[in-house]
Amino acid sequence: MCGLTGLLDADGSTFGDIRGRIAAMTGPLSHRGPDAEGIWIGEGVALGHRRLAILDLSAAGAQPMISACGRWIIVINGEIYNHLDLRRELEAAGAVLTWRGHSDTETLLAGIAHWGLDETLRRATGMFALALWDRRERRLSLARDRMGEKPLYWGWAGRSIVFGSELKALRGHPGFPCGICRAALAQYLRFTYVPAPRSIHPGIFKLEPGTVLEVAGHAPATVPSEPLRPGEQHGSLSIRRYWSLNDVIEMGCRTLLTDEEEAIGALEHTLRTAIGRQMVADVPLGAFLSGGIDSSLVTALMQEQSPGPVKTFTIGFENPAFNEAPHAAAVARHLGTDHSEMTVTEQDAREVIPHLPDLYDEPFADSSQIPTFLLCRAARANVTVALSGDAGDELFGGYNRYFWGPRIWQRLSWMPPALRRGVGAGTRAIPIPAWDRMGHMLGRVGGPRIMWPGDKAHRLARRLREVNNLDGLYRSLVSEWDGAALVRGLQKEPRSLLDDSLPACLDGDPVARMMAQDMRSYLPDDILCKVDRAAMGVSLETRVPFLDPAVIAFSMRLPARMRIRDNQGKWALRQILYRRVPRELIERPKAGFAIPIGDWLRGPLRPWAEDLLTPARLEQDGFLDPRPIRKIWMEHQSGRPDGTPRLWAVLMFQAWLERWRNV
Repeated sequence: MCGLTGLLDADGSTFGDIRGRIAAMTGPLSHRGPDAEGIWIGEGVALGHRRLAILDLSAAGAQPMISACGRWIIVINGEIYNHLDLRRELEAAGAVLTWRGHSDTETLLAGIAHWGLDETLRRATGMFALALWDRRERRLSLARDRMGEKPLYWGWAGRSIVFGSELKALRGHPGFPCGICRAALAQYLRFTYVPAPRSIHPGIFKLEPGTVLEVAGHAPATVPSEPLRPGEQHGSLSIRRYWSLNDVIEMGCRTLLTDEEEAIGALEHTLRTAIGRQMVADVPLGAFLSGGIDSSLVTALMQEQSPGPVKTFTIGFENPAFNEAPHAAAVARHLGTDHSEMTVTEQDAREVIPHLPDLYDEPFADSSQIPTFLLCRAARANVTVALSGDAGDELFGGYNRYFWGPRIWQRLSWMPPALRRGVGAGTRAIPIPAWDRMGHMLGRVGGPRIMWPGDKAHRLARRLREVNNLDGLYRSLVSEWDGAALVRGLQKEPRSLLDDSLPACLDGDPVARMMAQDMRSYLPDDILCKVDRAAMGVSLETRVPFLDPAVIAFSMRLPARMRIRDNQGKWALRQILYRRVPRELIERPKAGFAIPIGDWLRGPLRPWAEDLLTPARLEQDGFLDPRPIRKIWMEHQSGRPDGTPRLWAVLMFQAWLERWRNV
């Protein structure tokens, strides 16, 4: 795991001190790679790299790395888990006779020389973002892994195309555009993260997962008016897909599994293989363990393949309503892991908040970013690599919205919009504690057990106002603000990846449509972003076995009944886990990774928040309409309804703005 950056000038010239510029861009990534720094400079192009040594700790694994033939120079952030298999294939083909070291970077370069870039990426199993310079063709290629585990920003800074793992690297270029993209701001306020392909800055973009950006010759001197999408071109710059989630979904639909016993056995083998590949490292390795389905299954399959106790990590909280540490400890005892638990005080958690604008680089408002960072920091004291259970929800049907959303729409779809708005108003008229009591009673008689049903009922009621179909309901469920209405100077909210078409085979499967939408936006731009920045902020590499390409492809072959059954998600994963961990250690309401932000905003965080949300300050900044923000703020202070998600989104933007607007 590392950090990369670079630049390509518009006419191939070297403007000013190119070494000084690339050094200024590489230095801010030291947290992503504390072990070494490398820089390569050519005519009008420069590559920078910070190394966190995981495989081949010697100088033979250093980057930027030049291919054996001298044609290609590469910098990469990530890991190629099947690189030893690729080496054997290259050796069998006579493509490589001797190796300089045993790093996966060298393997990737040899593959590119033999198969070409796209074919090598399709053969590679791993997480990565990379920049490749072809010295013979004078061609720059940027590529990102299939699901977006590793970040890659790119765009224009003056007369150069710049790129890097984080925005702070790009800000090291003197021509970096420090303005605010209002279209991206509107999308951020809706989703609480900035979705690809935009970034918060105009002219700076995120490369979409599974794509290659190519600049043939010199960089275009002009910035496109809209973000480029796969299949589009701007002068000498083009973007293409080397891998398509839609294609994998369509293949899964054509080969759906019918035999449950056979499916569970095959899934178990696929997961075991993926986890075994990701346990290879030349540094200490462990796992995050919350005691939930996903992390417990990953840990169990790790322990079965480990020669000794796996190191596992969890954090606990003083507030028992948010503390899942006892569940994790019980699972750890059963599996026999070497378990570490750190109790976090509210003061510990609140002390992270001032550092969030630096850690995340652009506005980001998933409040579980705070405990995620604390968990990563605790793990880094003992290991350099940690496996996680992320992506289990999106691939195997774990979120409450997957089984509540279709049911709600089935009961409300016949209603005219005005009547639905009335139902929403009636729902909000029932106090939150009353909904909590009803939710508790429903769970006792066999219904789905849901944490905080009152808050969720009120949020759903608010979101029913303008829903016209099930896709609209999904979009509403994952939205907080109407960004176009809140952002000043913006007439219309731009399209997002959620507006792209889905495969026709999902037309009759609302749950699968929701899961596909989550996989192409919420997963890479929220979940994976959250973990990457939190982990790399303390120089910890995290790995996600559920995002192994074989696991992704297999999950698409599971019919709905093998994902969600009896008001529970992740049915297939449960069957594998229950063979290893007693059911009673696992079964409990899905809680997420929550902290009491809402209570803190009424208590110790209130002065900080009040200062950021004063009408005078919002007016002076000129980006947001103060009136709806103040309304939600005052309602939240009164105790109901809970405005935490919307307020946290505004607060994280205001805190980010305070930190970065004049840099």
